[in-house]
This record gives sequence, C-alpha cells and structure tokens, in this order.
Amino acid sequence: MRVTGEGTLEVPSSALADTVMERLTTTYAAAADPERAVAAQAYMKDVAPFLGIPTPARRVLSRTVVQGTPRPDEAACTAVALRCWQLPEREYHYFAVDYLRRHVGRLSSRFLPVARHLVTTVSWWDTVDALAAHVVGGLVAADPKLKADMDAWIADDDLWVARTALLHQLRHKERTDTARLFAYCLRQSGHPDFFIRKAIGWCLREYAKTDPDAVRDFLERERGRFAPLSVREALKNIGA
Repeated sequence: MRVTGEGTLEVPSSALADTVMERLTTTYAAAADPERAVAAQAYMKDVAPFLGIPTPARRVLSRTVVQGTPRPDEAACTAVALRCWQLPEREYHYFAVDYLRRHVGRLSSRFLPVARHLVTTVSWWDTVDALAAHVVGGLVAADPKLKADMDAWIADDDLWVARTALLHQLRHKERTDTARLFAYCLRQSGHPDFFIRKAIGWCLREYAKTDPDAVRDFLERERGRFAPLSVREALKNIGA
C-alpha cells in the first residue's frame, strides 16, 4: 500500500470500485430515513452521521449493489474501503466492513496498513470489532509473520488498535495462539478503559468455548491482575 507524502493512504485506481461506489451511493441515498438516522446517531454516541437504514434492509440493498460484479482483487477492496471511509454516513463504513469480510481471502499482508487506518479513523466498536475478528484476524491467520505486528499493536497507545490486537483471534478457535492470547490479556490487564477490559473478557470467553480448562487455569493464576468486569465476562459460560 502506497503512502503519500502527507502520510495518508492513496486510493488505488479500480474500475470495479468505481462501479460499486456509484451503485452504493445511489442505492443507499434513495433508502435514507432521516428520522431513523437521528436515533441511530444518538445510539452510537454521535460517532458519525447516519442515513437511517436498518441493518436487515441495508444488507438487502448491499446484495443489490454487488449483484453481477466480479470478485474483487486487493486493489478493488482497498479502493472500496477507503472511499467508503471518506463518506461521512456510517452505513457506508458498514458496507466496506462487510465487503472486506466477504473477500478477506483476496487480501494479502500488504492490506494491514489499510486495516489499521480503518480501525483508527472514525473509531467505535461497531466497525472496529468486525475489522478485528474478521479482517485483521483473517490476515494474521493467512500470514503468521503478521503476529509481530500484533505484538506491536497490543502495546499501542490507541485503545482501538490494542482492542484489535486482543480480538484478532476471536474466530481462530483451535488455531488460537494461546500463549499470545494470554500474554496480550496480561499486557493490558491494568488498562482503565471499559473497551479494553471488556475485550479481555470477551476474547477469553470466546476461547473458553475451545479450551475452558485453559481459561480457568489462567484466571486462577492471574485473577488478581484483572478487573472484575474482565473476569466476569471470561467466566460467563464456564463458571468459576
């Protein structure tokens, strides 16, 4: 991914992205509901303006947008994602996340800087969590060399970058790098922010579906280092 002299990511040229974006903006704009938009923006703590399209309806519209289009390459995925993020309304960001999730297998490790840009721009849990589990997690699973990047992300001052590192193995199940998972939880165990404490509990709870004994043993050893919220979330489905 090319970075401009101003430190911003350059949007690749893509005829496919041009088609998708033209369809997307036309289709979504026609379905906008200003009253719903006000309520959605308030629910999401004013992180961004909304068009007011409910999720089920938006997904139907999204299928219409991509109907008949070819599978994208990495340049097209990058262009769609960055161009969606340049639009203010949150539904366009959701479309980009869904598009990347669907085509994550087309992405290489070179996409990681783009994923970081999306995580750190207009940041909130509604986009960050899906990017972490389904996009960043997919990239790391496909290229284990990116674990080194996750080692840097878990120590990042940006809480959304650190949250992404915590959650990137959320769907890895038996492929989870358990040592890293536990080390990341310990690395952020003293973090004061709710979103980090919640993420610690969430990633441990998810891994407990694969190996509950490992999670219980870990928390027995280290319980005193974690906030009650993290412990409660981690043990929610497996007991003390």
